[in-house]
Amino acid sequence: MQKLLGGQIGLEDFIFAHVRGETKEVEITKTEDALGLTITDNGAGYAFIKRIKEGSIVDHLSTVSVGDNIEAINDQTIVGCRHYEVARMLRELPKSETFTLRLVQPKRAFDMIGQRSKANKSPSEGKVVSGRETLRLRTKGTATVEEAPSDFEEEASKKVDDLLESYMGIRDVELASTMVETAKDKQCPEDFVQGLDSIFGEFAFPEEFVVEVWRAIREAKSGR
Repeated sequence: MQKLLGGQIGLEDFIFAHVRGETKEVEITKTEDALGLTITDNGAGYAFIKRIKEGSIVDHLSTVSVGDNIEAINDQTIVGCRHYEVARMLRELPKSETFTLRLVQPKRAFDMIGQRSKANKSPSEGKVVSGRETLRLRTKGTATVEEAPSDFEEEASKKVDDLLESYMGIRDVELASTMVETAKDKQCPEDFVQGLDSIFGEFAFPEEFVVEVWRAIREAKSGR
């Protein structure tokens, strides 16, 4: 309700509820520093896989899917942890070590949302086949499956997330991604400031911070 009254959730927005599905345990050998996972959480102690980077360690595991709830790492429960805490635990696992993830696959209410599959499918079939698509529902019109954020958006979000930590002492991938999305159609810093104020007015971001965020996003877009 606080987010609804604060304007972060609109009256016409959809709210998704994860219903517990099948539990699965996956053994992963950490052959690289990064697993290729982007993690988010629902703010109530449950962390989920938001994105799987193409070509990464986890991308080659067909049993791991976008939307899976990470319940435990090596039998250590992570229920109650924020997404950045889970990401840190995974990042700190020693390289070359084999570890176990206990995942809970959510039940899906739409036929077009299936478990990730390596099979070749026609886009017209409406199936999520790569694990990197996003289902977008609209109040008017049909649901569509759209590509996950581009490399530019991912890089820009990382830069903004770093700035959030430097200026505000927090790391929040969701907040960083929203700020990058807000900047995409803006032509100048002034437009960006207005866009941020319309969404995050209650944050009262310092002017210096906003300028640094704008610069970081533009640098990521130009490939620097």
